[in-house]
This record gives sequence, C-alpha cells and structure tokens, in this order.
Amino acid sequence: MTVLLPFLKPRPRLRLEGREVYLRPPRPGDHRPWATLRAKSRPFLEPWEPTWPEHDLTRAAFRARLSAYARELELGEAYPFFIFRRADDALIGAVRLFHVRRGVAQTGSIGYWIGQPFTRQGYMRDAVEVVIRFAFKGLDLHRLEAACMPENQASAALLLKCGFLEEGYAPAYLKINGGWRDHRLFGMVAPE
Repeated sequence: MTVLLPFLKPRPRLRLEGREVYLRPPRPGDHRPWATLRAKSRPFLEPWEPTWPEHDLTRAAFRARLSAYARELELGEAYPFFIFRRADDALIGAVRLFHVRRGVAQTGSIGYWIGQPFTRQGYMRDAVEVVIRFAFKGLDLHRLEAACMPENQASAALLLKCGFLEEGYAPAYLKINGGWRDHRLFGMVAPE
C-alpha cells in the first residue's frame, strides 16, 4: 500500500510571473537550496523573524512546513511562494499571502523574506507586486495588509513603493526574535 503525503498530492501548477522573478509554491526538492540560503542568511534574517526552532533547517522540519502549507492552500487560507530569479532559477527568498479571510472582509496579509546575497536588487519588490496582482485579480481580494518593525526601514520603504499606505502603529504586535515587538501597519485597497 502506498501512502501519499498531502504535500505530494497532484495539484494544478501555480506559477506567478514577474519581470525578474517567478514564484511558485515550495516543493520537496527545494529543501537543500532553501536550507542553504536560510543558513547563509541567518544573521541577516533573525532580527526580523520569530525565533527559529532548533531543527528548523532539517529535512523533517521542511516536510512539516510543506504539509502545513498544503493544508493552508487546500483551505484557501494562505498562498506560500518561493521566489526564483529568472536568469538562473536560483531560489532567492519567499513571499506568503496568509490570513486570507473571505465573507465581508475579502482580505489577506503579506509577509516575505529574502536571502542576504539578493537584497537591494529589486527582486523583492518584483515579487511583492506579483503577489499583489494575484491577490486582487486572481483571488478577487479587496484589501491587503502588511506589518514591519519600526527599525526595518528597508521593509517599510518596499511596502510604500509597492503602493501600501501606512495606517498605524501596533505596540507589542508580534513575537519576533524572542520578544514582543512594535510594528508599523500598512494596508492597500484593490484599485477600482
């Protein structure tokens, strides 16, 4: 008897195209490049992320992550994407549309990370703009939200360049790198 794990189920290929990047959901074969990039970029990423579990970069942890992503995708609650550079198919980061709420809200949140070697080259802006189009045109959402810590000027500048407006400030909003951190809040409404 063969057991098919949820993240290995055949499903339509979802690929989003940007100018310099393309996005697709993570696959089991992405573990090595993902773990390598995350490990190399760890000092750069840790200040902006939740505390990494002890075995975060292991294959088992990656499989668990993929399984959780598959459930979210199946329910339409989140859309995780790895970002690849078109020029050489290098995995350079990830962007995730999550907390997708339907009904009267029709909204979702965007989060992202990029490996340190690929920062400040326009790739993340390209990826976020692709996800914005997907959210508004592909999923027919009405509103998107994002947040970043006040000292993360690069992330705030990116959100503003992508068309988000700063809407507020939330003290002790998310537990990042072991502590409750304040965040600047950003939002965007779908164009008419």
